[in-house]
Amino acid sequence: MRPLVKGTLFAVASALSFGATTPLVQRAGRDVGPFATAFLLYAGAALLAFPGAFRARHARLRQTDLPRVALVALLGAVVAPTLFAWGLQRSSAFSASILLNVEVVFTVLLARWLFRESVSRRILLAVLIMIGGGILTLWSSAGSGGVGSALGVFALLAAVFAWALDNAMSRPLAERNAAQVVGTKSFLGGAATLVLTVATRGAWPSLPAAAALLACGAVGYGASLQLYVIAQRQIGAARTASVFALAPFVGALLAWLMGDRTGGASLAIASSLFGLGAWLHLSEQHQHAHTHLPTQHDHAHRHDDGHHDHVHDTYTDSESEHSHPHRHEHVEHAHEHGEDLHHRHEHG
Repeated sequence: MRPLVKGTLFAVASALSFGATTPLVQRAGRDVGPFATAFLLYAGAALLAFPGAFRARHARLRQTDLPRVALVALLGAVVAPTLFAWGLQRSSAFSASILLNVEVVFTVLLARWLFRESVSRRILLAVLIMIGGGILTLWSSAGSGGVGSALGVFALLAAVFAWALDNAMSRPLAERNAAQVVGTKSFLGGAATLVLTVATRGAWPSLPAAAALLACGAVGYGASLQLYVIAQRQIGAARTASVFALAPFVGALLAWLMGDRTGGASLAIASSLFGLGAWLHLSEQHQHAHTHLPTQHDHAHRHDDGHHDHVHDTYTDSESEHSHPHRHEHVEHAHEHGEDLHHRHEHG
């Protein structure tokens, strides 16, 4: 499978997992404290990630990674979900789903600024088209009075900015074991929000609502985050975030099916725009002559990918993915590639 297509499909799966849970979180989290909601979501994510955290074929987290993991846990598992839960209680599920589109803009800009990722005109066009679909749907919901309070909208925007910072800061962790990254982040975030819930005497949900929030956390945060990390590993932070713009539409569509009719006929137009944006990603081709400088690192790899031709006795199956420290020599060649670890070079 072409590398850009493979990474894009992981990002689409991540978007579907997260987007489908937004209206469900709003319904299950009604009258529940925002810290308690955030705790249950990331407790579910940690439970799902735990079994995969011990797979040896992926590079494990190192002690030097812990400060970064703690930072992304603070941003993505404490600040963002708390603001998101608070804003959801003061907004319609439909408009909340669409407002998540702003995360795409923030993440693409941060990826370009912090990591100098290449963003082609095709991808910029896809981003603009998908954001246009979100704005159209939000405008329609505003016309029908379905946006919610200004404070609710502001809280949602602050939440997506925190998630965008989380996305950008997580990029250097993409080569580590995805389940271990998500599990550690979720454990730290869950522990912090549990303490805050107790300290503020936040309202807890009923048992069925708590079970629903745990399930939403496992699917929409645990599975989605692991898929997101894997997509970043393949195509970088900017492209992953751009594809993730599908998530708000998925949430808005589900909210509409659940009875929130604030979207109206704009959903049909927005769906066409999102479909066009997804096609621009899936049909992208990126191939040119490039240079690999000598380097040594540790990450999961295979020996049939054209970049890992070293020899050792431990792994004899070229199609078996494994991880260990290895060295790359100087290479110059041309082939189609994504924004993975070996292709983070400058473009004219």
